[in-house]
Amino acid sequence: MKRVDERDAMFSRSNYQKGTDAYEDYYKRNPDKKAIDDSIRTRPRLCDEDTMTYSPLNSPMASCAFDFLGDIRHLCEGDVNPVKVEGNKKIITKRIKGFAKHYGAKLVGITELKDYHFYTHRGRHAEVYGEKVKSDHKYGIVFAVEMDKDMINRGPMIAEVIETSKCYVDAAVIGMVLGYYIRSLGYEARNHMDANYLLMPVLVAKDAGLGEIGRNSLLTNKELGSRLRLGVVTTNLELEVDKPTSFGLEDFCELCKNCSLTCPSHSISTETKKESNGNFNWKTEQETCYIKWTYTGTDCGMCISSCPFSQNMEVIKDIDTFKDKPELIANVLGEFRKKYGNKPFVPGNPDWLR
Repeated sequence: MKRVDERDAMFSRSNYQKGTDAYEDYYKRNPDKKAIDDSIRTRPRLCDEDTMTYSPLNSPMASCAFDFLGDIRHLCEGDVNPVKVEGNKKIITKRIKGFAKHYGAKLVGITELKDYHFYTHRGRHAEVYGEKVKSDHKYGIVFAVEMDKDMINRGPMIAEVIETSKCYVDAAVIGMVLGYYIRSLGYEARNHMDANYLLMPVLVAKDAGLGEIGRNSLLTNKELGSRLRLGVVTTNLELEVDKPTSFGLEDFCELCKNCSLTCPSHSISTETKKESNGNFNWKTEQETCYIKWTYTGTDCGMCISSCPFSQNMEVIKDIDTFKDKPELIANVLGEFRKKYGNKPFVPGNPDWLR
């Protein structure tokens, strides 16, 4: 698979300010993206005052979480204990997974890192713009935290982004503690968290057996759906690896299309057959998706809540795979639409936000 340049990500492009070296370099190489990106930069950002969902009391609950993540970004790497603790690979793998779950991870997997997991160049922050991504770490420990179903089902309202930002913090803390722990044992470790990734967690998670990539371009787990936030710690500590798993998600997504049909910006592909772009089954148009975020003031979440796997449906639990089983898929979709219509929606805020 082809490696991806982080400079092309919408989160990076939205930060390139006129007059900066990053701005001049990027649009010299990508003039076709300049007009839409200039337009996006004139719009409000998540949780800003001019957005549809803004609340002077509630919106800062999300923005402060992202501020906190920015303040701890420099802690993702650190000094390594010069004295190595030797241990059995099977035992240390068990310790790592158990430790991550003790701190709140719902799922944990490990994979041997491949070249395509990593970005080619960094682009999110001006001080590292254009740096080539290099890493000699052999393993990726990837973990998922579960997002509260009722909070996500309130998307695109403010409760949704309060939940997603909270789970980014949860994943960051797990990654920080794992990184500190591994370095204390005498091995290199780096935490990859929101706005400070050198790789793409969704690809690492897929290869580590946490789930598959669905039509919405998100990792989807059979039990939790897309209600996940991912973190990764890379290391040279020898670990046992997990194998990818499949429950027939591609076949399910080909028939379902819920996420694309409910997407308010029509950013998710409705194609029946998968698009061959080297990395994902289907393409999400990041520009139109991000523009919708600038309007709502949240990261929407409707493609997450509209996924049947995100709703803990009983009819799914006893099915091992949906591959080549269109009748089972039809049964699940019928049950979903009978219960939720196009998508579930929990109106209003929880009591503590009212």
